[in-house]
Amino acid sequence: MMDYILLGLGLVILLYGGKILVDGAAAIAVKLGMSAGLIGLTIVAFGTSAPELLVSVNAALKGNGDISIGNVVGSNIANIGMVLGLSGLFYPILIRKSTLRFDYLITVLVTLLFYALSYNGEIGLWEGIVMFSLFIGFNIYLFRNSGQGGLTDSTEGEEEIEQVKGYGWFLAITLFLGGIVGLYFGSELLVNNAIKISREFGISERVISVTIIAIGTSLPELITSIMAALSKKTDMAIGNILGSNIMNILSILGITAIIKPIAVSEDFLRSDYLWMIGFTLILFPLIRTKMKISFIEGAVLFIGYGAYMYFLL
Repeated sequence: MMDYILLGLGLVILLYGGKILVDGAAAIAVKLGMSAGLIGLTIVAFGTSAPELLVSVNAALKGNGDISIGNVVGSNIANIGMVLGLSGLFYPILIRKSTLRFDYLITVLVTLLFYALSYNGEIGLWEGIVMFSLFIGFNIYLFRNSGQGGLTDSTEGEEEIEQVKGYGWFLAITLFLGGIVGLYFGSELLVNNAIKISREFGISERVISVTIIAIGTSLPELITSIMAALSKKTDMAIGNILGSNIMNILSILGITAIIKPIAVSEDFLRSDYLWMIGFTLILFPLIRTKMKISFIEGAVLFIGYGAYMYFLL
């Protein structure tokens, strides 16, 4: 029982640590004169991916590659099936043509590249360098085209500025450092107790990582997207999801593989990777038909996610 309590506590600390890290970093950025658009594209985007990054690096260093891979693959599946599906059920998500032509296309290419780089059973140093280099190039492109719309709406930065513009230097730095500490200890609790639970009940680390850990670390995207849908800022909902999936692969696994090579088991390649690619590809006909994800499309995605959980468990 204590393992479950500590796992839940680790998840809460992890998510709260990511939030205060974003608040502290955004407050520092405001004082340094960064624009709302840049804050949205960098600090807010990084903050929602920070829990996955700490979990994947921590797991890789402990020799638990299945958790590193499963965390990202499971999060990307959950982002499309669970998060987009639920968001569409709350309110229709309108799709810009630019989102379909660029954001979605990049998501598909990055997902297929991820599969190709994993096919030999390991994501090593050079694969990590390739992915992280693409991540840097992708962000350079976003910075240069931030005024033309893209994966992250500048309103995210504007909202963050409103929350932190009154913070002093001491509070900003304290929150930033506190967020880093929270992320570290949260990831320690989450990874260690996930391993204990999987061994105690004979459940594979792969299953634990693509379900409990992946869903838990996807909560920031879920909350952000549902709130965006309820606020009728639906272009933010799709942009947040596609951007998160790209960042998860290129930055999280890229950084993790550079620190330590990640072994990829056959179970991932035969099952979870194919589900991830399938969810990514099925988005095209769903959003191309009416250029929106409404109740029906949302139901299809959410039922699909339920099917994935059924076959997995």
